[in-house]
This record gives sequence, C-alpha cells and structure tokens, in this order.
Amino acid sequence: MAGKPLIGITMDYRASRKEHAALSFVAAGYYDGVIASGGIPITLPPVTDEEDLSRLLDMLDGVVLVGGGDIDPRRDGYMPHPSTRTMDARREDFDRMLVAEICRRQMPVLAIGSGMQLLNVTEGGTVFLHIPEDLPKALPHKDPIDVAHRHALEVVPGTVMERVYGDGEIRVNSMHHMAIDDLASSFRVAARAPDGVIEAIESTVENWVAIGTQFHPEAENASALDSKIFEEFVIGITGEVPAVKLVA
Repeated sequence: MAGKPLIGITMDYRASRKEHAALSFVAAGYYDGVIASGGIPITLPPVTDEEDLSRLLDMLDGVVLVGGGDIDPRRDGYMPHPSTRTMDARREDFDRMLVAEICRRQMPVLAIGSGMQLLNVTEGGTVFLHIPEDLPKALPHKDPIDVAHRHALEVVPGTVMERVYGDGEIRVNSMHHMAIDDLASSFRVAARAPDGVIEAIESTVENWVAIGTQFHPEAENASALDSKIFEEFVIGITGEVPAVKLVA
C-alpha cells in the first residue's frame, strides 16, 4: 500500500431542533485513534444514493463504525423494548446501507458499540434487546449514574484481543443495554464479559479484516491498551506495524 491508509469514520446525526440546525458529529477519540495508529481519518456524511456510497468506499481502505443510539429492532422484525433509544432514522438508513456494502465487499471494518451489533445483524446474527431482562443473571453492563462503569474482560486465546491485551487482569468500559445474542457464522467470539456476554468479535472469513468491540476503545475513560485496537485494525489493513505517534 502506497502511503497511509484512508479510513472512513461514520458519524452520529441529530435532526434540527428549535435551538440548533441539523448536524452530524463524531467523538474525537475515533479519529484520534486512527491518526495515532498511522491512518488518515475521513468522516462519512449520511449519503442516500448507493452509487455515491460506492464511490466513497472505492476511495477508502477501511471503515470505522461508531457507536451511539440503539439500532431499531423493528427493522429486523422485533418489537422494541421500552428502554430502546434508537439512533436518528437518517443515520440508521445510511449505516445499514453502508454495512451491507461493507459486508458484500468484505471491506476492512472496525465496528464499535452499536456498530458491532449492526455488523452482526447484517451478517445474519441477532441481538438481545435488553440485557437485564434477557439475561437476568448478567452483571451490570450500564450504570446511568457512573459513566465510567467498567467490568472485567475475558479474551479468547489466538484472537486479535489476545494480541491487544496479553495476560493479566483486564477491565473495559461498559455502557450498553443491548448485546449480541446469536453470533453470525462469519464471526467468532474474541472476548466475553465474565457473565458470558459477547464483548468482541472478529471475522472467520479468510482475508476479511473485521473486528467488533462492544466496549469503547475511543472513549476518554478507555485505557492505553484499549487504544491498541485501532493499531491492530490498521495493521490488518496494511500488513505493517505503523509508526505510532501520540495524539495530544
């Protein structure tokens, strides 16, 4: 590959309100993670034309799917739980079109939070709609009072998560109430919480670099090890260890 890889990053979307115009936005941690790992971030607006999307993807070497609100269960044939807080429809329309094309192309992708859930659903998997009810014995995965809530992580040997974390005690941030239920056949589990909830996945398809994390390596409360997930993603694209530099 000539030069640094171009990495597209999806954005959240907020429709216009009385106090502000419609806007798209993305947390700095996403593009800082790409920059620090040797990539060039390109933010992706929610285009509606499939040909426009195809042209955008032709220019990119990989895509980061950001987290955010819940994916709408009704689009997959399920009634939403009362706790469901869906992302804006314009964003979800775009994200679903984008992920379908990513999967069709088997394009390198790093999917975070609800991005991982959507990636799994697109490939034929399912999700739990509300962990406290679907898995009543599960440990807390979201604390509305403590935004820095964390829990332990158990990595699967031989996966990208083992390369990131190695041995020792691991704790990651946790801020979700939905989670993967049935895992699509094109992925395998890379890490779980101690209660068995899937926290990371990776592709089983040869030559498809696809990594998903339920936790957020881009967040301000992420650890230095968490941020290495972006580095592993870039290595998967380029085949080379990047010259990592710190982002102020």
